[in-house]
Amino acid sequence: MQHRDVLSAIVLADGPHAGLRVAGLSLGERGRRVAGRAGAERVLVVTTAADRAAIPAWHQAGGRLLVIRAADQLTHTPLVADLVAAIAAPPAAATSSGAAPQAVAVAPAAPPKDPAIAARVAGDLAPGAYASALAARSAAADALAAALAAGDDDRELAAAWLGDAAAPAAAIPHGAIARYPVTDRASARAAERLLFRIIHKPQDNAITRYLFRPVSHAMTRVVVHTPITPNQVSLTVAVMCAIGLWLTARGPMSSAIAGTAVMLAASYVDCVDGEVARLKLLSSKFGAWLDTVVDELSSVGQVIAFGIHCHRWFGPRYFGELGFDPWLAATAIAVVAFLISIYCVYYNIIVVVGSANSQDYVGRFEIVDGKLRPAIQASRVDELWLPFRLAAIVGPNIIRRDFISWAALVLVILHLTHVAFGTLVLGGLVTAPIVTVDHIRLLRLRRRAARAA
Repeated sequence: MQHRDVLSAIVLADGPHAGLRVAGLSLGERGRRVAGRAGAERVLVVTTAADRAAIPAWHQAGGRLLVIRAADQLTHTPLVADLVAAIAAPPAAATSSGAAPQAVAVAPAAPPKDPAIAARVAGDLAPGAYASALAARSAAADALAAALAAGDDDRELAAAWLGDAAAPAAAIPHGAIARYPVTDRASARAAERLLFRIIHKPQDNAITRYLFRPVSHAMTRVVVHTPITPNQVSLTVAVMCAIGLWLTARGPMSSAIAGTAVMLAASYVDCVDGEVARLKLLSSKFGAWLDTVVDELSSVGQVIAFGIHCHRWFGPRYFGELGFDPWLAATAIAVVAFLISIYCVYYNIIVVVGSANSQDYVGRFEIVDGKLRPAIQASRVDELWLPFRLAAIVGPNIIRRDFISWAALVLVILHLTHVAFGTLVLGGLVTAPIVTVDHIRLLRLRRRAARAA
C-alpha cells in the first residue's frame, strides 16, 4: 500500500561522532527530533549496517523522504524546514515546475552577518557545498532510499544531485543557526554555544534580556543536561509561586519579603522551561498552555496575597471608619478586573491570533479580503510631547511580569506593601477597560466579517 502524502525521514547516525551530546541530546537523537518537527510521521535512525539494510523494507514507495546527516553534524530545525517545503508535491492542476523533486541543503554564499557565528563556521564548508540534509519525493525518493541501503555516502549523492546538468536538485541555503560540524568535545561545546543563541524570544524586552536571561541561561545550562522536562520546570514554578503567595499572605512584613523574593525567583525559573524546550526541541501546545496558566494564576494570586497581607498588617481601619474592609474590597474588585482582562486577552490570542502567548495580543484589527488582520498603524511616538513619548516607550516594559516582580520586591523591602498592592489594583483597573473596548471592537468586526462572507 502506498502512502504518497507521508513524509518519512532517515537520520544517518552511523558515524563515530553520532553519540556526542550537544545541549543534552546526542546528534542522532537531535536529528530524530528535528525530523519530527519538520513533519516526518515516520523516522528511522540508522546506527548500524543492519539498519541500512533494513531501509528498503521500511521505506514507503512513492512518498517523500528527508535524510539528515547526524554522524558528524548538529542539525537544527530551520535547516530542514525549507527542504521539506521544496519537495512538496505541486497541486494537481500545476505543472512539474511547481516544486522540485530533489532538494539539498547547502552552505550559503555569504557568511553569517553575526561575527561570532561566522568565526565558528569559518572554513567549514565552501559556499554551495552540501550541508548535511537532502530530500526527495516520488521516484527520486525511492532511488535515494535504495542508494542509502546499498551503502552509498549521502555526501556523494548530494554532490551528484547538485552537479546533474540535466536536472539539478534545488539548492537550499541554510540560515545562521541551522547546523554545526561536531567531531569532538570541543566542537560539541562550540555547537552548544551556537544553539544557545536561539533561546531569546522576539518578545523579550530590555529587562528580560539583560536582567533575567543571563541568570536563566546559567540555570538552563545545568538543566539541559538532565532528564528534567520543560513541563516539570513549569510545575516547579507553580509550587514556588504557591509558597511565595502563602508567605506573602501570612501577614508579617518579614514573611511578605520572603514571599515576594520567592515569587521573583520563580520568575527566573519560569524562563528556564521555554529555554529548555527550544534547545531540546520539546515545545508543545500543552507545555505552552501549562506555562501560561501558571503565569496568569500567579498574577491573580499575587494581588490576592497582597490584599490579605495588607488586611492583616495594616488592619481594616487604616483609612478610618469606612464600614467595610477596604483591603478586601479592593482585592475583590482587582480580581474581577484581572479576570476580565484575562478573558479578553486570551479570546483575542486564541480565537483570532492563534497563539498561547499573551505577548502576541493584538489591540486593533481590520477586515482585509473578508478576513481579520492586525491593523497596521503608523507609529507617531516621535511626535508626542516628551513625557508622553517616554511613557509610550517605557510603559510596555513596566507592565510586564519581569519588571513587576522586581518592583514588588523593592517596595516590600521598603515596607511599602500597600503601595505594591495599590499598584497592582490600579494596573488591573486600567487594563480591564482598555482590553474590554478592544474586545467589543473585535466582536463587531468578527460579525461584519461573517456577514460579508
